Amino acid sequence: MGCLGNILWFIFGGCISGLSWLLAGCLWCVTIVGIPVGIQCFKIAGLSFFPFGKEVVYGGGAGSLILNMIWILASGLILALESVILGCLLCVTVVGIPFGLQHFKLAKLALMPFGAMIR
Repeated sequence: MGCLGNILWFIFGGCISGLSWLLAGCLWCVTIVGIPVGIQCFKIAGLSFFPFGKEVVYGGGAGSLILNMIWILASGLILALESVILGCLLCVTVVGIPFGLQHFKLAKLALMPFGAMIR
């Protein structure tokens, strides 16, 4: 089911979400200071392209908290809002509910990407 779910996900919204994360990563990597943030965006883009079969574990410390606060103001709200809107649109149908739940997982990750590990 994971492989089929990832293929359907990529076709019906995962491509848009993944490209948004790639764009955010490229914009952060333009600055020298933002390269660690851009690398995290690229990791999340991989999850965003193919989320089924992967799990997000949250942790971190004070450094992650400070980076998450800066992230929310700079890029996080836009990416989280995109995922919430796509998730709500997909949850309208019974077939789209698993895909909508994946978008909600990505919305949470868009608000707190630092200190999160993808397994």
